[in-house]
Amino acid sequence: SRRYVLCEVVSEDPRCRQCIEDRVLGLAVRDAITRVHGDYGLACCSISFTVKYLNAYTGTVMLRCRKDSYRLLCSALPFVRFLESRGQRYPCFLNTLHVGGTIRTCQKFLIQYNRTQLLRLLQNCTNEEERQCIQKSLLSCSLTEEQSQSGDEEDDDGTE
Repeated sequence: SRRYVLCEVVSEDPRCRQCIEDRVLGLAVRDAITRVHGDYGLACCSISFTVKYLNAYTGTVMLRCRKDSYRLLCSALPFVRFLESRGQRYPCFLNTLHVGGTIRTCQKFLIQYNRTQLLRLLQNCTNEEERQCIQKSLLSCSLTEEQSQSGDEEDDDGTE
């Protein structure tokens, strides 16, 4: 059984986005686990640990690990302080958003989370152009969710 940990990479440095890659992120997380839990912790977490999904544009990352070691993983994540790429260190931290048993529950959470963030932005709009742009994004969130739900029903049905 596995757990999926959904995080976002938060950084003041816009260049940090460029180095959000599977390998770089995996190394940073493994390094944090070693510093916090030692070799034993790293060995426990390394079994089936992988960066399952990442989006450098939004800074969203999904990590996969075994169910019995997800607490070790989550407790080490606050100790990721930078991402290192091509000899450069970019200060950042990982904000854990959600821990789920399936990729699907993480996706549902992410849709809801993004919608909430967009609504916050909408409240702080300064002009009409911004407002229309954010409303358009909000609409695309809703449509994506409805389409994926109708897709589920077909799968559950088993008729197609």
